[in-house]
Amino acid sequence: MEVSENFRILLNNPQLLPELKAIAQKVLDKQRITFDEGVLLYEKAELGYLGILANYIREQKHGDKTYFNRNFHIEPTNLCVYDCKFCSYSRLLKQRSEGWEYTMEEMLDIVKKYDGQPVTEVHIVGGVLPQYDVAFYSELFTRIKEHRPDLHVKALTPVEYHYIFKKAKIDYATGMQLMKDAGLESIPGGGAEIFHPEVRDLIAKDKCTGEQWLAIHEEWHKIGMRSNATMLYGHIEKYWHRVDHMERLRELQDRTGGFQTFIPLKFRNQDNQMSNVPETTVLEDLRNYAIARIYLDNFDHIKAYWAMISRTTAQLSLNFGVDDIDGTLDDTTKIYSMAGAEEQHPAMSTKQLVDLIKNAGRYPIERDTLYNVVTDYNDYQFEETEKPKYYKLPVIN
Repeated sequence: MEVSENFRILLNNPQLLPELKAIAQKVLDKQRITFDEGVLLYEKAELGYLGILANYIREQKHGDKTYFNRNFHIEPTNLCVYDCKFCSYSRLLKQRSEGWEYTMEEMLDIVKKYDGQPVTEVHIVGGVLPQYDVAFYSELFTRIKEHRPDLHVKALTPVEYHYIFKKAKIDYATGMQLMKDAGLESIPGGGAEIFHPEVRDLIAKDKCTGEQWLAIHEEWHKIGMRSNATMLYGHIEKYWHRVDHMERLRELQDRTGGFQTFIPLKFRNQDNQMSNVPETTVLEDLRNYAIARIYLDNFDHIKAYWAMISRTTAQLSLNFGVDDIDGTLDDTTKIYSMAGAEEQHPAMSTKQLVDLIKNAGRYPIERDTLYNVVTDYNDYQFEETEKPKYYKLPVIN
């Protein structure tokens, strides 16, 4: 790929710190940056510099392609045995009156409401409760696949798996094989937060450790399956904690190659025990996306959730290393809205999402969960009479 004029100007800028010039040259030469260089990017690099490097890597990997998918969420419960300080979504058992607990039949009813709709994935994640155990989820996954074999089941984080496997007295390898046999096809990236115990013990002490989170993904990768990874940033962590987090992911990816996507998750301070912690600015969000793209050289994709950061910021992020803006087209997911997300009712029609990507100068590609192309919308012409497709569900009491 030809080096952009901006990149040439950057390399020839006499005012650029030598350390930053060396990092830029490494990016150009496809060399991996070090832990200390990652910290340096957070501490010293300006947004314009980071954008040039991250966009170069993004376009090396994907050109102008920008991915989205059609999925829907099932959130079994917002009740949880854990008490994460940053969480605006979950309620402790003593707050049961403020929560919901779906039965298996109610969850299957949600799946059936999408019969005939062109969705490709069901995303299942929620709180942790004793009744949602290995047997429950095994049956749920199996029944979903029996009802709709083409629907990709992406479900549960290591926080949930660690709990249910421990309760069942089985090891991670056995548990993940059981889940695969039941119909599980990939794992979302949630529950990672910040791996380092210095931070994790303060914000999410009770649930699985960073090492356990990584171990569960590693076992999943060993049986040939794929997963995503996240990082919750912008709260009490320091920059080096972020780099430490990405370093651990990078090391595991070197061993297994099983991660598809990295998703930086912006901390939101509404209605949680960390409401005194200010949120990051949009500029810091963009810097964080860019540094993630530069540091995680062995990850194919960097994703931004448009519903969490706003449509405008999602468009901007496409110039800072992001090549995927998710694509949840229903308004049933409560995790974002309860935390104070920019989009309180996250619904976009396919045309709106395609236009958002095109207006940022990129090519919209609808994908399935494993990044196979479903529809290339770059030259697609929507009919004037084509109605926006919103997938909304009534609340199940």
